Amino acid sequence: MADRAYLATRKGLFELAAKNGEWALDGHHFLGEPVSQVLADERDGTLYAALNLGHFGTKLHRRDAGSAEWTEVGVPVYPPKPEGSEDKTDWTLRQIWCLEAGGKDEPGVLWAGTLPGGLFKSSDRGASWQLVEALWNLPERPQWMGGGYDVAGIHSICVDPRDSRSILVGVSVGGAWLTTDGGASWRLRTSGMVAGYMPPEMAEDGVAQDPHRIVRCEGEPDKLWCQHHSGIWRSVDNGARWTEVKDVSPSTFGFAVAVHPRDGDTAWFAPGVADQQRIPVDAAMATTRTTDGGASFMAQRNGLPQEHCYDLVYRHGLAVAEDGKTLLMASTTGGVWLSANGGDYWQTISSNMPPVYAVRFA
Repeated sequence: MADRAYLATRKGLFELAAKNGEWALDGHHFLGEPVSQVLADERDGTLYAALNLGHFGTKLHRRDAGSAEWTEVGVPVYPPKPEGSEDKTDWTLRQIWCLEAGGKDEPGVLWAGTLPGGLFKSSDRGASWQLVEALWNLPERPQWMGGGYDVAGIHSICVDPRDSRSILVGVSVGGAWLTTDGGASWRLRTSGMVAGYMPPEMAEDGVAQDPHRIVRCEGEPDKLWCQHHSGIWRSVDNGARWTEVKDVSPSTFGFAVAVHPRDGDTAWFAPGVADQQRIPVDAAMATTRTTDGGASFMAQRNGLPQEHCYDLVYRHGLAVAEDGKTLLMASTTGGVWLSANGGDYWQTISSNMPPVYAVRFA
């Protein structure tokens, strides 16, 4: 059973702990500093925190298992832009947007997705990083464009537990890309996705797709879920084909998705009102859950605010623990909720935290 979790927020990294079955806040780190991402590496118990310090740049800190001390490690560094390049993107790290561990057979390997849309690999627990040049140098990359930010970014990194060299990444806005050779080559995996915000003749263009978040089921790795700007999509063949999931009440729009670690047919979403408003439908907070691969959904509201609620859940603001029933959700306006029964009931942990960028179970 999960007993510890982390909140990466605009004003620090906060811990949650379960004691005698009750969850509560339990300490903080980097108080007052923006923490864009957190990773609890289950392979060796290491904790990583990425900080976005504006004028002082991006920083990455590591805390070893059993230690109370943090060590500053390396960060991704882009090479100089070639002279005469027509690339309009600034080749400078702006933020670590996604941080994931490599496969269980790859001790020390980490992956980082950044703004702008570069993928980096570390083989030494974050001490040094290498740009995955095959993805950065794709001829399609200049067509990538900003979604929530003014540049494209990589927000999802899905390592295949069967083969650590097989990785699918999600790009906003630039589609989904798969490598099966550890990053040496890449191919687009967006067949079936439709971008409703594009002209009809461009709606199925792969690099025009804006996946907000993609997650993979650990126990059934071919099953993927995508919260897309234009709705919800599901794949049962490792992204070779995506099928749209329709008629989900109260909405198919949102940013976050979590999938059960062993049952690829069970997933949770945090629905909202699309585009300009980006608030819960009818200002009433809810999650939606499917247990049958999207054939049906249940709206879950028990314990969540149902009046005058304007919370938005970011891409990394919803997580499910290894037990498949403990859920953590947090919002841009400081709401933090936890469910011990798959979302059937939510406990309010806090209503006044700083804006939350990411949540993780340890």
